[in-house]
Amino acid sequence: MRWFGSVRERARTRLTTARQGGSLPPFQIDSTLGATTGRAVAEPAPTVDDGIPRGVRIAGAWAWRLILFIAAAYLLIRVIAILRIVVIPVVVALLLAALFEPAVRGLRNRGVNRSLAAGAVLISGLAAVFGGLGLIVGTVISQFDDLSAQVRDGVNEVQTWLTRGPLHLSQAQLTQGFERLQQQVSENQGEITSGALSTATTVGEVVAGFFLVLFTLFFFLRDGAQIWRFLCRLLPRPARVPVARAGHYSWHTLGSYVRATVLVAIVDAVGIGIGLAVLRVPLALPLAALVFLGAFIPVIGATLSGTVAILVALVTQGPVTALIVLAVVIGVQQLEGHVLQPLIMGRAVALHPLAVILAIATGLVVAGIVGALVAVPVLAVANTAVRYLSAHPQGEPTPDREPPGTRPADDEQAEAEQTAQGETPVDQDDPPPVATSVKPDPGAPVGGGAADR
Repeated sequence: MRWFGSVRERARTRLTTARQGGSLPPFQIDSTLGATTGRAVAEPAPTVDDGIPRGVRIAGAWAWRLILFIAAAYLLIRVIAILRIVVIPVVVALLLAALFEPAVRGLRNRGVNRSLAAGAVLISGLAAVFGGLGLIVGTVISQFDDLSAQVRDGVNEVQTWLTRGPLHLSQAQLTQGFERLQQQVSENQGEITSGALSTATTVGEVVAGFFLVLFTLFFFLRDGAQIWRFLCRLLPRPARVPVARAGHYSWHTLGSYVRATVLVAIVDAVGIGIGLAVLRVPLALPLAALVFLGAFIPVIGATLSGTVAILVALVTQGPVTALIVLAVVIGVQQLEGHVLQPLIMGRAVALHPLAVILAIATGLVVAGIVGALVAVPVLAVANTAVRYLSAHPQGEPTPDREPPGTRPADDEQAEAEQTAQGETPVDQDDPPPVATSVKPDPGAPVGGGAADR
């Protein structure tokens, strides 16, 4: 009985120790019996306490991954900068293909051969561009003499204002300023010559890029579906369908954005052009064309090109006309910002204004004017692709077959738009139904097919 009591006390001691969180040796040897009375207990893995908090460890792990991402992005930008003569024409051709693709699809639906359809649309576009350029150049040549006289009068008026205005500059000071300007031009003649040579090189690059755009655009319009299908087949098999459908929705977003931008640019150019023509400002047509081109840079493009029109009005017809042109430019910008952008552009892409401004600034810093032009389309395409893949990783179509990038990311704004259109608001937190009856077409994003719509 003494032996039984001893065993019971040991068991009770072990149970108490275990309840208190204590550790036991892996084996307990009973000296009386000469055998093991316990069983093996797994010891916890040793922990290394180096004094570094857990948050710092996590931040360090993310830091080196972020450095790798930044290095990869930097290398990509460097490669694009080296190959800019090829990359820029390809990007321009892609934007033009998104604009002209509906016309090519319409011709092919009427039984026209795909090569003939692409060629007809391309030739029509070239005819429109060269016709517009010819009209603009003819207008400049016909108004050149009158414009030169008006500019001379304007310069004389500025000189008179400098001498008789609040600055009270003397004629000797003005003459000395002009002589200093001529001296600086003479001293920097070498830099001006090298700049002319670099300009000639730039002209050569522009000509080469123009022909590259033509060839690339033709094959994008003709073989876009095959090109996209080939690129999708290079991916691992599980990623082909999601990437193909994300590309389809992104292509739809890109086309909608380009067409909406062209429509907004036409409205801006027509509005400002009519104002310049009514005020009889010289070069009204070329200035309207400049506004049209500037409108392709969202938010700030039309304003900057409208500033040129204001300066021309100031030099040629005085400050009163310049103020009226300024009012016209502001009125057109208000129409664009409060009517056209929400009504037209808002249905094409759903991007926050801050994201648009930051994208334009980043593109301008990285690649100049070309970067500012393509920054917003790239952001719109990336927005659609990321939002689709995050919600549909298996590649299933969206419930309404619409690109996710055309809906506002803000739930309240999306619900308000749906309510205004008479639709039933959809809770974005609910999982969308999976449509299994529609097979994705990897050739749809560039080829114009809409198999899943």
